[in-house]
Amino acid sequence: MKILSVIGARPQFIKAALLSKEIRKYHEEILVHTGQHYNEEMSDIFFEQLDIPQPSYNLGVGSGTHGYQTGHMIIELEKVLLREMPDFVLIYGDTNSTVSASLAAVKLHIPVGHVEAGLRNFDLNIPEEVNRLVADHISTLLFAPTETAVDNLANEGLSDKTFLTGDVMYDILLRSLDVSEKQSGIMTELGLRDKDYILATIHRPDNTDNSDNLKNIIKAFETCGENVVVPLHPRTLKEMTKQNIKVESDHLKIITPLGYMDFLKLLHHAKKVITDSGGVQKESYLLKIPCITIYESTSWIETVRDGWNILAKPDVEDIMDKIRNFNPSGKQGNYFGDGHSCERIVEIINQYLNTRS
Repeated sequence: MKILSVIGARPQFIKAALLSKEIRKYHEEILVHTGQHYNEEMSDIFFEQLDIPQPSYNLGVGSGTHGYQTGHMIIELEKVLLREMPDFVLIYGDTNSTVSASLAAVKLHIPVGHVEAGLRNFDLNIPEEVNRLVADHISTLLFAPTETAVDNLANEGLSDKTFLTGDVMYDILLRSLDVSEKQSGIMTELGLRDKDYILATIHRPDNTDNSDNLKNIIKAFETCGENVVVPLHPRTLKEMTKQNIKVESDHLKIITPLGYMDFLKLLHHAKKVITDSGGVQKESYLLKIPCITIYESTSWIETVRDGWNILAKPDVEDIMDKIRNFNPSGKQGNYFGDGHSCERIVEIINQYLNTRS
């Protein structure tokens, strides 16, 4: 049968890397790249490093407001769906690509499967929260990565289409860690030593579009007394330029966005991580790297509950306090599966499609 998979942003490329290969053992896959992340550092390098099949379609939507992106994607995805008429559509995560694909498919009566369903921040001011809610409620099959996600979906009356599968990002991390250690020379290139630096990523609008917040975050990085490495997201660079924020410390190293293998190598050897990315919070937890999340909430509450992730305000003193004093060492739970989530998801899809044929 024909499965159409929709991806558009860095985390989705990573999630699709193994799952696409598993799908192609049984089905014809049509891979659609919406172009939400579209430059070499945020897109092309992931396809190369993770050996992801080249997309059948690249919609080239690019950046823009939420309304522009979502509307443009729905229009272009509908054209592709009408041309291909797949038996099933697969969506990932919580981006505008996710919600656009779910809406376009459902209106054409094509069943949808949502990978990484059930995550919740319980805050509708977060755009990703809106995308998750819409996608989960109109999808046909919900692939929940954790028991917490299963519970969230149950509380919304969605248990009958929910499946606990484990986390596909855990699958790819397990298979990529040794490869990144052997292949990546990023630490030598940057002159870094094991556990002698903090790795930071900042990209969410609440942290970048607010001038005070972004200035506070950069100042904390500059004055914390630690070496801080920041692979800078294009939207963060744009805002720093717009707000005339300049780096004035030798301890803060700003670099271009990294491919998966280089980023994984830096993450694995970091002393701590500072981020506002959901995926990085989870990867940090899995690698037992203390994580400071600059955000009001997190959808990966297991990482906070086990004491390996702590929330911080976009405030200089609060960030510096967490850098100095957050030093977890407790045990971790097994929340994210057994490394075989991709096989489990495809098995569920196969069973569903077989009942419809």
